[in-house]
Amino acid sequence: MNNSRELNKDKNHGTSSETPSGTLYVAEDLNNKRVNYVSYAGNASEESADRDFVSCLRERIGEFVGSDEDLDDLQLKGLHIIQKKDGFRFGTDAVLLSYFTDLKNRENVIDLCTGSGIIPLLFAGKTESSDIRGLEIQHSYADMAQRSVELNNLSDRVMITEGDLKDMDLIKSLGKFSVVTANPPYKKYMTGIKNEREDLLTARHEYMMKLSDLTEASSILLKDGGRLCMIHRPERLLDIITAMRDVRIEPKRIRTVSPYHGKAPSMVLIEGIKYGKPNLKWESELVMYDGNRNPTEEIRRIYGEING
Repeated sequence: MNNSRELNKDKNHGTSSETPSGTLYVAEDLNNKRVNYVSYAGNASEESADRDFVSCLRERIGEFVGSDEDLDDLQLKGLHIIQKKDGFRFGTDAVLLSYFTDLKNRENVIDLCTGSGIIPLLFAGKTESSDIRGLEIQHSYADMAQRSVELNNLSDRVMITEGDLKDMDLIKSLGKFSVVTANPPYKKYMTGIKNEREDLLTARHEYMMKLSDLTEASSILLKDGGRLCMIHRPERLLDIITAMRDVRIEPKRIRTVSPYHGKAPSMVLIEGIKYGKPNLKWESELVMYDGNRNPTEEIRRIYGEING
């Protein structure tokens, strides 16, 4: 495109560009791929604003987001995520895992089964960690996650790798990490209702990996004393503890998640330490909704960390 310009974010997450008549400040409505004028510093009227610049901005968004994809606002430091319109999309479990992990600025981290890259993006928005990775086996999701990284100008801190966590040569080549996170497929391959679509089957069932494959990869990736943080289903808790201990990752912290007080938990968060000593702490239950079906104070606080 002629007269295209580098698109620079201003402090309000808008975009500015020098034009012959002054500076054009633009607010991006990325969800709807629209561009709205905020102000124009100069003597020119809005009608004389630089149309090439606006067209360039629209084109830039289109370069990252496919026709079968949505662009969703994470409400976290201006970050957005690309997701499939008709595919596996992130949910509360990813938000809870990022909160439970409590990543420190000095720690490096890799997220296994990263999918759309939601957990690396949340870590990038919530911490100053300079080495955040994601590993995803499905090409379409790995590519989409990488485009989200590039769209958010995070390539200097976040990297997505397409690959199989059962590929031990690949795993060993990735280096060592302070933290490994995982929001893996919850169901064993031959259990429950299986989706005919391979992408959804891979995301929901242990179709391309087993729980033991994940813990084995995690043990290789972790530094001595490093942490594995995972979210899963309560009915798999014994499987998780066994798989961790088989590779000398000692379960140290467990927290269940229930929809309401008095209801059985629907999710479980667990942290294990590589070469840790046995000493399991069972934390208080995280309840999502009160009796009026409103988010509890803790859930509001968790999402408040994201929404600022």
